[in-house]
Amino acid sequence: MQAIYFCSSMDPDTHHYGTPWFTRGVFIVSPQASLTYAEAQLMMDDAGRKDPVTSSLRGLNSLAKILKQRRIQNGALTLASPEVRFHMDSETHDPIDLQTKELKETNSMVEEFMLLANISVAERIVGEFPECALLRRHPAPPPSNYDILVKAAKSKNIEIQVDSAKALAESLDRAAVPGAPPYLNTLLRILATRCMMQAIYFCSGMEPDTHHYGLATAIYTHFTSPIRRYSDVIVHRLLAVCVGADPTYPALTDKQNQQQLCNNLNYRHKMAQYAQRSSVAFHTQVGGGRT
Repeated sequence: MQAIYFCSSMDPDTHHYGTPWFTRGVFIVSPQASLTYAEAQLMMDDAGRKDPVTSSLRGLNSLAKILKQRRIQNGALTLASPEVRFHMDSETHDPIDLQTKELKETNSMVEEFMLLANISVAERIVGEFPECALLRRHPAPPPSNYDILVKAAKSKNIEIQVDSAKALAESLDRAAVPGAPPYLNTLLRILATRCMMQAIYFCSGMEPDTHHYGLATAIYTHFTSPIRRYSDVIVHRLLAVCVGADPTYPALTDKQNQQQLCNNLNYRHKMAQYAQRSSVAFHTQVGGGRT
């Protein structure tokens, strides 16, 4: 299977990564291990393990922590949008329990390298296609969006600054009340998530503002999940042209066509979100009524 490979080196002293390079190659599955997030976490946490796979995981995790800290220093937000799962009765298929998905350190590790790949690919395709690259931006919310968050925090004598993403992030980090439940900070982060604007796909030639507010990056796209997002498929096609792996074609370089595609992607993504939230609310009510 042909694939586009991304690679970037990192300076061991400064921890700054160099100019990434991309190339076409043949993807051959030859893994050293097939692990779930939980299995990888157990391996890293086991101090007695010194095998090459575990050592590699620990090395990647160390780099991921550096990348994450750098993003936070630049003003990236760490919000909370917990994913819930329902346990269903095997016979009636009714929900009988609700569980919040636990995120592990390995989840964050994978996320950081996916973000790095997405940012690097965005820079590459917009350099080659400044008028028709498919990008993703996150507008800064208007100050009034934060009223409900500020009011809720104030009721607990917590001050939330919303002048910038960095100020908001620092305020949330400080948000704590002695004796309050430990999940108060998580609740405030969930509320902050509800204050955000919707991140949207757009064509680079149709919108000058490429900034992603939540990630605090000047440019961003979706590249890492082409098997489940059509936006990533288009980005893969653009990148393939960039590295000479595929020829371009009119629809790919037509910015009007690209923007129409982005509008459709945004609409369908919003509808999917509504469906997901409605499903969670419905099953929560059904499960609650049976307990």
